[in-house]
Amino acid sequence: MATAPVSPSLSELRDRLTDLMPHDHRRLRRRIEGAHKIRDQEALRGVVAEISADITAAHERVTRRRERLPEITYPEELPVTARREDLMTAIRDNQVVIVAGETGSGKTTQLPKMCLELGRGILGSIGHTQPRRLAARTVAERVAAELDTEVGGAVGYQVRFTERAGEDTLVKQMTDGILLAEIQRDRLLRRYDTLIIDEAHERSLNIDFILGYVKQILPKRPDLKVIITSATIDPERFSRHFDDAPIVEVSGRTYPVEVRYRPLVDDSDELEDVERDQITAIGDAVDELCAEGPGDILVFLSGEREIRDTAEALEQRKPARTEVLPLYARLSSAEQQRVFQRHSTRRIVLATNVAETSLTVPGIKYVIDPGTARISRYSYRTRVQRLPIEAISQASANQRKGRCGRESEGICIRLYSERDFLDRQEFTDPEILRTNLASVILRMTSLGLGDVASFPFVEPPDRRQITDGVNLLHELGALEQPTKGGKQDNQRLTRIGSKLAQLPIDPRLARMIVEAETNGCVHETMVIAAGLSIQDPRERPAEHQQAADQQHARFANKQSDFLAYLNLWQYLREQRGELSGSRFRRMCREEYLNYLRVREWQDLYGQLRQMVNSLDISINDQPADEDRIHQSLLAGLLSHIGLKDTERKSGANRRSTSEYLGARGAKFAIFPGSALFKKQPQWVMAAELVETSKLWARTVAKVEPAWIERLAGHLVKRHYSEPHWEKDKGAVMAYERVTLYGVPLVSGRKVNYGRIEPELCRELFIRHALVEGDWDTRHEFFHTNRRLLAEVEELEQRARRRDIVVDDDTLHDFYDQRVGAEVVSARHFDTWWKKVRRERPDLLTFPRSLLFNETSAGVTDTDYPDFWQQGRHRLRLSYQFEPGSDADGVTVHVPLAVLNQLGPGGFDWQIPGLREELVTSLLKTLPKQWRREFVPVPDHAKAVLARLRPHEEPLLEALSNELRRMTGVTVPPEAWDPQRVPDHLRMTFRVVDGDGDGGEERVLAEGKDLEELAERLRPRLRAEISAAAETIERHGLREWDFGKLPGTFERQRNGQVVKAYPALVDEGDSVGIRAFDTAAEQREQQRRGARRLVLLNLPSPAKFLRRQLTNSAKLVFGRSPHGDQERLFEDCIACAADVLIEQAGGVPSDQEAFDRVVQRVRAGLNETSAHVVSAVERILTIQQRVESEVEGTRSLSADAAEDIRTQLSNLVYPGFVTDAGWWRLADLRRYLSAVSYRLQKVAHHPARDRDLMDRIRSVERRYQEMLDSVGEGEPVGERLWSVGWMIEELRVSYFAQELGTPRSISEKRIHREMDKLQP
Repeated sequence: MATAPVSPSLSELRDRLTDLMPHDHRRLRRRIEGAHKIRDQEALRGVVAEISADITAAHERVTRRRERLPEITYPEELPVTARREDLMTAIRDNQVVIVAGETGSGKTTQLPKMCLELGRGILGSIGHTQPRRLAARTVAERVAAELDTEVGGAVGYQVRFTERAGEDTLVKQMTDGILLAEIQRDRLLRRYDTLIIDEAHERSLNIDFILGYVKQILPKRPDLKVIITSATIDPERFSRHFDDAPIVEVSGRTYPVEVRYRPLVDDSDELEDVERDQITAIGDAVDELCAEGPGDILVFLSGEREIRDTAEALEQRKPARTEVLPLYARLSSAEQQRVFQRHSTRRIVLATNVAETSLTVPGIKYVIDPGTARISRYSYRTRVQRLPIEAISQASANQRKGRCGRESEGICIRLYSERDFLDRQEFTDPEILRTNLASVILRMTSLGLGDVASFPFVEPPDRRQITDGVNLLHELGALEQPTKGGKQDNQRLTRIGSKLAQLPIDPRLARMIVEAETNGCVHETMVIAAGLSIQDPRERPAEHQQAADQQHARFANKQSDFLAYLNLWQYLREQRGELSGSRFRRMCREEYLNYLRVREWQDLYGQLRQMVNSLDISINDQPADEDRIHQSLLAGLLSHIGLKDTERKSGANRRSTSEYLGARGAKFAIFPGSALFKKQPQWVMAAELVETSKLWARTVAKVEPAWIERLAGHLVKRHYSEPHWEKDKGAVMAYERVTLYGVPLVSGRKVNYGRIEPELCRELFIRHALVEGDWDTRHEFFHTNRRLLAEVEELEQRARRRDIVVDDDTLHDFYDQRVGAEVVSARHFDTWWKKVRRERPDLLTFPRSLLFNETSAGVTDTDYPDFWQQGRHRLRLSYQFEPGSDADGVTVHVPLAVLNQLGPGGFDWQIPGLREELVTSLLKTLPKQWRREFVPVPDHAKAVLARLRPHEEPLLEALSNELRRMTGVTVPPEAWDPQRVPDHLRMTFRVVDGDGDGGEERVLAEGKDLEELAERLRPRLRAEISAAAETIERHGLREWDFGKLPGTFERQRNGQVVKAYPALVDEGDSVGIRAFDTAAEQREQQRRGARRLVLLNLPSPAKFLRRQLTNSAKLVFGRSPHGDQERLFEDCIACAADVLIEQAGGVPSDQEAFDRVVQRVRAGLNETSAHVVSAVERILTIQQRVESEVEGTRSLSADAAEDIRTQLSNLVYPGFVTDAGWWRLADLRRYLSAVSYRLQKVAHHPARDRDLMDRIRSVERRYQEMLDSVGEGEPVGERLWSVGWMIEELRVSYFAQELGTPRSISEKRIHREMDKLQP
C-alpha cells in the first residue's frame, strides 16, 4: 500500500517564507533545509506540521505588528517636518542616508516616525541608538507620546539593566552599548530592518565601532536601512565612509549670535602687552555681558577645580540678583537639576564641556568660552589615560557658541583671538584616536572580525594604539602569545580571554574576576569591579566637602582604597535590610551617597553574578582573605603598579609628595583623597592613572612584589649580574634582577647561574676553582698542581722577579682543552671526572714546563692628569721624581679657602698612573696569612683594578670587597697598612694662599695627612672665613633683630668659594654672630648662643630659687664645685632653658621661632629651674656623702681611691648640670650611688674590684684617645659624648648590678660603638 505524500510539501513551505521577519525567515529556512535529510515519512510529516505551525505564527506576528502601527503626525513647528518628503525619499531610495542638523531641529524624534510611515519596522524593528541612557529613555517617552502609545508597546527602550520593549515593539530606543552587545548574539542584526545611529558626530568608541561593523554587514543585508544623524560637524566624513551616501541637511531653530574676541593678552597697546589671568578675564566678560541686558550666562571651564576657583571669584564681584551655579558630571542629580529649574534672577552657569552637546541649559543668552577643555587622551609613553587641558577645536567652539542662540539673539565672548580660532584644528579627534583599544580588540577577536587594523573604522586608529591594546590583552593573558613572525590578524583568545570577552566590563576588571576564582574571592572582587565600573557613589558637594569626607571616612581602609568599596557595600546591604525604601533613599542623601549610582552598582553586580554563573565560575559565600582579594585585583592592574622612589625623598631638596616609579618609566603620586596618602607603602597598585596637573594614582592599595612576580610571570624580564664563583656552593652564582615594565620587583636575589649561561659558568669554574685553586676538593691532580705552582712562586720570590710564572690564561687554556663541555660546577665536574679518570688519570696534571713564561705591561700617558676633581673643586696637581724628598710623587695644591670643604676621601685612589703600583704595594703590606692568597701580587693588582670602579668607595674597602668576589678571601680592614707603602705612592697636600689655578701662590704648609694640615692651619682658615664673612659677623647683640640666620654662607674670595657656617655665640652679657668652618661647631655654638639670647630677654629666676631653698639645701650648695650659689643657679637655669627650648621646637633660626621659644621658656622657666635645682640638690647630697665614704673606707687602695675621685670629678664639676642635661640628672644619681655600692663591696672583694677597674680603664684609655683627637675648639660629637655615658653604665653593671642599667651594656658593645666613630 503506497504511503500518502507529505502535505504541505517542503517546497510549499519554502514559498510561504516570503514577507516574514528576517530572523524568522532564516530560522525557518534552516529548519526546512534540515527536514530534507529526514527519510522516515512519519517523522517528516510531524516535522512539517511543526514548521507549518511556526510559519503561520510568524505571519501572524507580522500581521499583528502591522495592526499596531499607530497614526503618525508631525509637529509643524519643527524644521525637520519641512524636509519630510526629501528625507523619506532619500531613505526609500538609498540604503544609507546621512541626516545633518543642529540640536532642536527635531531629527531625533521625527526620523523614527518617518521610517514607520515608509513601512519600516514591520518585518524588523527600527533600532535607534543614543550615546546616553537618559537620552534613550526620554526620546522613547517623547516618541511614544507623539504616537499616542504607551512606552513598551509600539515604542520601547532598552538601557543597561532596564528593558521596556517586547517582541512586537516597532521602534526600539537603546544605548549604543546595547546594540554592540546584541551583535554577539545576532551577527547580521536580523532583528532590525532599520538602524538609526543618533549623535554620530560625538564619535565615541561605540559609535565608531557600530559604523564600521554596519558597513561590513550591509552587503549581506541589502534589506537593512541605515540612517546616521549628526550635528553639522563634518557630515561629509560619514558620507565618504558609506561610499558617498546622500546627505540631507536640516536647519535648527537658531538665532543670530554675535562673536566677540577678548584674548587674555591684549596687544593693542603700543607700549606693552596687557596680560590677564583667566579668572580676571571671565569676570571682565561677565561685567560686559551684564551691561548688555538681562539673560543667563553660560561659562565653559575645563574642570571642577577651575569651576570652584571661578565661582569663588565671581561671588565677590557678581551684580545684585545674580546666582552662580556649577554644572559638571560629578555633581549629584539634585545639584544638576537646579540648572534646569525656573528662576527669576540672572544665572551664571559654570560648566564643563558636558554642556556643549550632552545637555541643553535653558535660558542661556550669553556664552563665555575660554577655549579649553579637559580631553581624555591615551598616552603612548606611559600607557595611561590622561586628562590634559587642551585647546578645543573649531567645531567645539561653534557648538559652544550655539548654546546661546536657542531662544533669542545671543553674544558669545571668546577669551582668545580670532587668529587663534582660525589656527585651531577643525574637528575634535574621535575617541578611537584617543583611547586604549583593548576592549575593541577583545570584542572583535571574540566575534572573529579579524585584525583591528583592517576593520573599516570611519577613521582607522594609529598603529601604536592597536599595539598598545594588543599589549594590554597580552598583559592580561587574554591573547595567545604570537609566534615568531606571526601577524596580529592571527590573534586567538586564550581560555582567560574567552571569559573576559563574555563579561561586559573593562578587560582589566574582568581579569580580576577570572583570577578571583582561583583565590576564592569572586564575590568580593565582583563588588569592587562593579564599583570601579560606575561613577563613584560617594558624593562630595562643594559646599559640604568636610561633612561628606567625615561620612565617607567610616568606610576607609588604611591599606587599601579598594576595600573601602567592600566596607561601603556591606554597610549599604545592612541598611537596605533594616530600612524602608524611602528611608534608605533619605539615608543615602544625608550621608552623601548617590542613590541612583548605588542602585546601578547593585544592578551591575547582579548582572555580573548571572554572567559569572553562566561561565561556571563558583562564587564564594564565606568572607575571603584580604590578601587574596588584592592578588585578584592585581591580575588586572599589572601595568599600574608602583615602587616608592626613595632617592627622591632624600637630601635637602626633599619634597612633600612621595613619587612612585611606575611602568615604562612613568612617575606618579598617590591622589590626596586616598586613605594611603598620609602613610604611603613601598609598593602600590592603582585602579587608574590619570594625568591632570601631574600623574595621579586613584584608588590604590598596598601590594607585595612577590604577588606581582607570580602574576606577571609571562611579562617580567630577568636580568643577571655579577656572576661569580662561590667556593662554599661549588658553583657559579649570580644576582637576579626581575623587572616588570622597568619596575624592579627583585634586586640582588642570588641564584645558580649554571642553567642560565652554562658557557660562562664553565669558564668561571675553570678559572676560579681549577686555576686559582678556590675549591675544597680531594682530587689528587688538584693538590699536585697546587704544589707545583707553589714551587714556581717560591722561585719568583728568590729571584725577586714577577715574570717567571705563567699567567692564569695559560693555565686556563690547559684545563679548557681537557675538561668536558658539560662541566659548569663542582657537582658536574665530579660526575664527569669519575668517568674519565679511569682511562686517563693524568689528564689534568700540569707538566712542569707549562708553568714558565714572560709577561709585560704598560700604562698610557692619560694616567697622569694635571688636575684632581674633588666634588666641585678642581685642584692642581704637580709631580716630582726625587726619591727621599718629602714631595716625591704627586702633590695636590689646596687653596686655604677650601681646606674645610675637603676630606681625605678619594685621594686614597691615587692617580691612574700610580694606582696599579699603589695597589701592588698595598697588597704587599698585608700580613703573610693574607698576602699569600694574592700571589702573584702584580697580577692580582691588575686583575682587581680592572674590576674596580674608582672613587665609588674607599680604596681599601673596594679592594677588600673585590678581592673577596674574585678569590673568596676576605681581607679584614685592620690587615691593610697604608703607612708602609713607599712615600711616593702617598699623595702630598700643599696648602697654598692665592690663586690655585696657576697664578702666584704662597705655600702655607704641606704634608701627607690632610686632616692634620686642616687642624694645624685652623687659625688661618678661621681668619680667612672671618674675612669673607665680615658682612654677617656681629657682636653685642641682646635681641633678635638680625632676621633669619642662614645655615651656610658662601662667598667668592681669591678665585675660590669660601664656605662658612654662621652661628650665634655666647658672649656672656650678650651674643654675637660668628662664622665657623664646620657644621658641628656651628650646631654647638648655636645651641649655646641661642640659650644665652633667650635668657637675656627674660628675668632671671635666681631670686625665686633662693626663696625656695631650705637650710639643708643651702648647706649642700655651699659645698658644690661651682664655688658659690649664684654660679650653681646659672648652671641649673641654663639646663632648664635647654629643656624648654627643645620643647618649643628646638634652637631657633629666625625671629618668629625665637619669639615662640622665648614665650615658652618664659612660661616654664621658674618651675623647670626649681625642678632642676631640686634634682641637683639630691645629686650633690649623694656626691658629698660618697666623698665622705671614700675618706672613711680604710680598705680602699690608693689606686681605687684615685679612680673613684677621678670618676666623681668627671661627673660633678662646674657646669655639669648643663653638660649632662635634664634627662641625665637621674642617671647621675644612679652613677654616684653605684660608687657607694662599690665602696661597700671593695673590702670583701678587693681583687675583683681591681680586675673590674682595670677592664674599665682599658676602655677609658681608648675613649680618652678619641677625645684627645678632637681638634682644639671643636665640639665633641653627640655620639662620642654618649660613649662616656656608656662607660658610666658599664661601671654600674660591674660594681652595682643591683641598681640595673636601662639596656644591656658590655665592653664589647662600647668598643663596637667606638669602632663606628673611627675612620
